[in-house]
Amino acid sequence: MEWFATAPVDDAISALLPLCASTEWATALVERRPYADAVALADASDEVFAGLAETDLDAALSGHPRIGERMRGEGAAAQLSRSEQSAMQSADEQVAAQILQGNQDYEQRFDRVFLIRAAGRTPREILVELQRRIDNDDATERAEVREQLRQITRLRLEGHFQR
Repeated sequence: MEWFATAPVDDAISALLPLCASTEWATALVERRPYADAVALADASDEVFAGLAETDLDAALSGHPRIGERMRGEGAAAQLSRSEQSAMQSADEQVAAQILQGNQDYEQRFDRVFLIRAAGRTPREILVELQRRIDNDDATERAEVREQLRQITRLRLEGHFQR
């Protein structure tokens, strides 16, 4: 937290972008510095998420692979994604196939990747949520995506800044 509080603006923004790919989100958090601790930073992130425009949410989504797909690359965002989705490696063939099909159906329906906080969820729980959410109307699903992004980002912030 000490480094983040005093880092040059561009460096601080760059440090946040692997946690959430929205430049608007990262810039807003950097502008609010300093923070007492990681929880205060995560609380500020929650506030910023509430006001992010749809285009900024789309930018944040760009940093997330499909559920069940391995994120390519070796950067911090790829490592976080692999860690968060590690439970998917234990999915049985049937659940994995249903998630794959569900991803395709979801993308056709909503024209974006299905996003869910995978950390702490089993493959079966992820599948149930995917099946439930595909019946959402557009506004309800946009709210769900915002909430899932908020949860993922909060976990990432707390993990990164509490080291």
